[in-house]
Amino acid sequence: MFDEPRYNDDGNEVRSMRDYTEMAYLNYSMYVILDRALPNISDGLKPVQRRIVYAMSELGLKAGSKYKKSARTVGDVLGKYHPHGDSAAYEAMVLMAQSFSYRYPLIDGQGNWGSSDDPKSFAAMRYTESRLAPYAKLLLDELGQGTVDWGPNFDGTMDEPKVLPAQIPNVLLNGSSGIAVGMATDIPPHNLREVVSACVFMLDNAKATDEELLEHIQGPDFPTEGEIISSREEIAEIYKTGRGSIKQRARWSVENGEVIISALPYQVSGARILEQIAEQMNGKKLPMLADLRDESDHENPTRLVLVPRSNRVDLDALMGHLLSTTDLEKNHRVNLNMIGIDGRPAVKSLRTIIKEWVNFRLITVRRRLQYRLDKVDARLHLLDGLLIAFLNLDEVIHIIRTEDKPKEELMKRFELTEIQADYILDTRLARLEEMKIKGEQDELQSEKQELEQLLGSAVRLKTKVKKELEAVAEEFGDDRRSKIVESQITARAFSEEDLLTSDPVTVVLSEKGWIRAARGHDIDPGTLNYKSGDGYLIHTYGKSNQQVVFIDSSGRSYSLGAHTLPSARGQGEPLTGRLNPISGAQFISVLMAPSDDQLVLMASDAGYGYLCKFSDLLANKKAGKAALSLPKGAKVLPPVLIENQEADLIVAVSNEGRMLVFPIRDLPVLGKGKGNKIISIPSTRVMSREEFVVSIAVVPVDGKVKVHSGKRHLLLKGEELAHYQGERGRRGSKLPRGLQRVDNLTVED
Repeated sequence: MFDEPRYNDDGNEVRSMRDYTEMAYLNYSMYVILDRALPNISDGLKPVQRRIVYAMSELGLKAGSKYKKSARTVGDVLGKYHPHGDSAAYEAMVLMAQSFSYRYPLIDGQGNWGSSDDPKSFAAMRYTESRLAPYAKLLLDELGQGTVDWGPNFDGTMDEPKVLPAQIPNVLLNGSSGIAVGMATDIPPHNLREVVSACVFMLDNAKATDEELLEHIQGPDFPTEGEIISSREEIAEIYKTGRGSIKQRARWSVENGEVIISALPYQVSGARILEQIAEQMNGKKLPMLADLRDESDHENPTRLVLVPRSNRVDLDALMGHLLSTTDLEKNHRVNLNMIGIDGRPAVKSLRTIIKEWVNFRLITVRRRLQYRLDKVDARLHLLDGLLIAFLNLDEVIHIIRTEDKPKEELMKRFELTEIQADYILDTRLARLEEMKIKGEQDELQSEKQELEQLLGSAVRLKTKVKKELEAVAEEFGDDRRSKIVESQITARAFSEEDLLTSDPVTVVLSEKGWIRAARGHDIDPGTLNYKSGDGYLIHTYGKSNQQVVFIDSSGRSYSLGAHTLPSARGQGEPLTGRLNPISGAQFISVLMAPSDDQLVLMASDAGYGYLCKFSDLLANKKAGKAALSLPKGAKVLPPVLIENQEADLIVAVSNEGRMLVFPIRDLPVLGKGKGNKIISIPSTRVMSREEFVVSIAVVPVDGKVKVHSGKRHLLLKGEELAHYQGERGRRGSKLPRGLQRVDNLTVED
C-alpha cells in the first residue's frame, strides 16, 4: 500500500508527504474507531465509559457506599486512564446516570443531573455527587478473577482492563451511539429479560436463527414509554441486516374530551413538543385546538393536555397531524456497528451479536473457573505442607531452632517444595490443628472436583452460564416499557384543504378555457355571463376544500385547489394564466371527486380506455402530467366517474351507430397510458375521422341510456340494452335505422 521507507545518511526514515499524511490519517481513523466512538461487544462500553466505571470501582464508590463529588471521579479518570477534556469525560458520566437516557443506568447520581426536557441542564461536576448503581456490579464483580486481559495505561504507570467481564450483553441493554471516521453506530437499548432469554436460547441452540431469536427479543425497549409502531416485518429486517430505523410515537388517551399525552418517544422533550404545537396554533394552522397545558409533575412525569375547540373535532385526525408535524412521532436510526471479539468494527445482525457475546461469556466463565481452580490447587499444595508439618511438629520446630538454613533442611527432610517450606516458616506453628487442616482440604477437594467437572464438560459449563444469566434476570429484570403496537392512526399532516371550510361549489369551464367557481350546487352554469365570443363548455360539482382536475386535448391532466379559483360573480380567469399546457392544446373537461380513491374512466374516441384513481390525475406542477396516450388521429373523451366497479356497465357508441355494452370490471385499473380496447374501430377509419367513438356512458345494470341522433332519440333498458352486450373490444351491434348517426348518450334516472 505504501512505498518502502528510505533512510538518509543519519539513519532517519524518509517518506513522501503523500505516504506520511495517508498513514497518519489512517492511524488517527483507527484510533477514533477503536478507542473512542464504538462500543465493544464484550461489555458494551466505549473506552471513556469503561474507564469511568473502573475508576469509580477503584475509588470504592460501589453501590451502597457514600457518595463522592463527581469532580473526584473525573480527576482520577483523566489523571490515570483517559487524558482528554474534563467536560467530555463528565458528559459521558452524566449520560450513564440519566434514567431517561440509559435503560439501565450505571451511575447513581445525587444532585442535578439534568432532566428529560433538557438533558444538558446538569450541574457542574463540583456540585454533583455520584457512586456506582447496583447494575454496575454486573460489569465489575468478576474483574479480579483472571477473567479479562489487562494493559498499561497511557503513561505505563499502572494497568487497566481492556474490557470488563460483563455478566450480561450490555451492548444491547443500554445501546450506544457515536460517530467515528467513515462509520457510525446507533444501537438502541433493549429489555434485560428478553435479551437474557435470547442468550439462554442461543446456549441451547448454537444454530439459532434471527427469526427464532426474535421470538425472545420483541424489539428495542427505550427508557421512555412511547409506543413502537414499526411492523414485525420491519423490525425483523433491521435485526437481520443490522441497519434500519425504528418508528416510535407518543402514547395518548382521551379524558373528558381532552387529549392527554402521557408518554413521549425516546430523547424527545415535552417542552419542545409544547413549543412546536404552540407555533402552529400561533400560525393559525391548528384552528381546531383551543388550549394547551403542561400538567406534568412527580406523579405524572409526562402529562400534556390538548383542549379541542369543540366536541366535533376529529381527535384521530388531529393527532395524525401532530404526529406528522411534531416530535410526537420519531424515527430512531439503527446501525448495529460495534467492535467484535476479534477487535474489528463491523455491522452485525442480532444472531451474530448474541452468538459472539455468548462465546465471550463462555470464555470469561471458563477463565474465572480456571483462575479459581489454580487458587484451589495452590491452597491445597500449601495445606499438604502444613499437614506434614503438623504430623512432625516437634521435629519441624527442632529444625527451625537448630539449623542455620531451616528452609533447605525442611525441603530435604520432608520432601517439601520451596513454596510449602516458606509457608510453614511464615505460619505460627502453635496454631496448627489437624482437624482444621483436613476440613479445609476436604472442602477444597470438593470444590476442585466440581471445578474440574465444569471445565471438562462443555454442557456443564453452558448450564452454569445459563443459571447465572437467569439469576441476573431475576434480580435486575423488569417489564418492557416500550410497547410494540399496531398503529391505528396514520401520521398525516393537515393539507391546506383540510384547514378550509367544506362548502359546496360548482366549477365552470368555458369554451375558451376560462375558469370560475360559484358557491352552491343550485346555479345554472348556462345563464352565467361569458365574454364575447365565449360560452359555456362543461361544469362539475364538489366542495371548496377539494382538488379540481382539468383535462386538455393532448391527454394531459392538471389540478388546482377549488378554493383558489376565482369567483363566479365575474367572468373568471383564463386557465393558461395558472397552467402551462403544450402548444395547441385546449382544455376540454373539468372533474371533481368525493375522494382521491374515486375511480375514473379515461378514454379516447379511438375506442381505447382504462380506469384510474382520481389521485392519479392530480398534478402539482403547472405543466401537468401525462394521463391518456392518444392513438394517431384520436381525441380525448370527457372522463366519467365510476360508482360501482363491480356492477356498472360501459356503453360505447360510434358515430356510425355501432354500440357495445360490457361490464366495467373488464377494464384494467392503470395509472396512465393508452388503455385497453373498449370497442373495435379500424385505426385507418379513426385517422381519417370516418368513424370514432362519439360517447361513452357508465350505467348501473338496471339503468337506462338514451341515444340521441339529431331530433330523434331511443331509450334503452333491461333486455333492450342487453341486446348490445358483448365482450370488451368487439365491434358492437348496429343501432336501428335512423339512429346510425349518433350525437351522444345520456344516462336517465
